[in-house]
Amino acid sequence: MDAVLEIWLSASIKAHDFVNPSFWESQLDDMRTIYLPSSIVYVHESNARVAGFYALAGEHLAAIFVRPEQQGQGFGKAMMAHAKTLSKNLTLSVYKDNQPSVNFYLLQGFTIASEQLCEHTGQVEYTMHRVADKF
Repeated sequence: MDAVLEIWLSASIKAHDFVNPSFWESQLDDMRTIYLPSSIVYVHESNARVAGFYALAGEHLAAIFVRPEQQGQGFGKAMMAHAKTLSKNLTLSVYKDNQPSVNFYLLQGFTIASEQLCEHTGQVEYTMHRVADKF
């Protein structure tokens, strides 16, 4: 749990530089006691160390994060491939200003379904969907 939370916090601060870091720090307890326990969490290890994780709540990809210093090594793609085997039709939310993640999800077969304001940060976020191929 500690490794997952540390990755979540450091990667959230890096990816969301348009949100005050104190917001992410204020969410640590809720991540530990509410959000992660309500999902199935999978970790990706590299050299006997947690390099990333994703959380799946039904068909909703609640989180996918890679340790900042290990990003760009294919861990996110590997975790996404695993998630796709567990749930063919996935949804997720991502901040519009987090363009690297938006691009990653588009490359993974997601499409933007809607745009709304995040009630917690006031930032614009997308809801994205991935529908499995029928064949």
